[in-house]
Amino acid sequence: MLELNNIEVMYNDVILVLKGLSLQVQEGQTVALLGSNGAGKSTTLKSISGLLKPENGEVTDGEIVFDGQPIAKRDAAEIVRMGIFQVMEGRRVFEHLTVEENLRAGAYTRRGGSLAADIDLVYSYFPRLKERRTQAAGFLSGGEQQMLAIGRALMAHPRVIMLDEPSLGLAPLLVEEIFRIIKRINQEQKTTILLVEQNARLALDAADHAYIMENGRIVLDGSPMELKNNADVREFYLGLNEVGVRKSYRDVKHYKRRKRWLS
Repeated sequence: MLELNNIEVMYNDVILVLKGLSLQVQEGQTVALLGSNGAGKSTTLKSISGLLKPENGEVTDGEIVFDGQPIAKRDAAEIVRMGIFQVMEGRRVFEHLTVEENLRAGAYTRRGGSLAADIDLVYSYFPRLKERRTQAAGFLSGGEQQMLAIGRALMAHPRVIMLDEPSLGLAPLLVEEIFRIIKRINQEQKTTILLVEQNARLALDAADHAYIMENGRIVLDGSPMELKNNADVREFYLGLNEVGVRKSYRDVKHYKRRKRWLS
């Protein structure tokens, strides 16, 4: 369905961020993309959604293919119309519009379907939004804004939703709730999800397949169970050693030079 084949991304014609990255997202799957800050996860999503240009970024090599069609050179609006919708890090709701106006804005690029029915569907996943439907989005809590951002994506009838750090800045209980809803959307709406997340435990619990990035490259991939059982993943991403004891930061602070997959 969605393939990235050996892509390179450069900013300002000098800064190489992605260095021959390849991954695949099969239809109906939830795929997690894990990695530390600066690994290139958000750049990967922007290269797919066409949002590199405003940041002086460009796919300089390789190809991005969606349903057999190359999309690396298409603009963001066309990519949304094809069925790929990115929920940006930091939520990016229209603060001065109401909740319902934000949802209606999400349906701008689509054709057909009942707007009222789709809004009701969003409210069925996020009842809090229905309670606040006439409230300006800028006055919502961080968790409610994240719900609104995901709901706005659903309004576009996407085939693929790309979520960039949906847990960022949220309380743990709220994060658990949002991830439960993400899994429901995948299962009930059959929406394919590409999930960028630093909370490796939650991401692996939600995913069908996962990739791990370091320094602009994929260094490991597999099923969630395979990665959970990998000693390096357990130590460096789940904070556990080989016998399941949680490790302190002092124990793992030199992990970069000890990673077996980079040696």
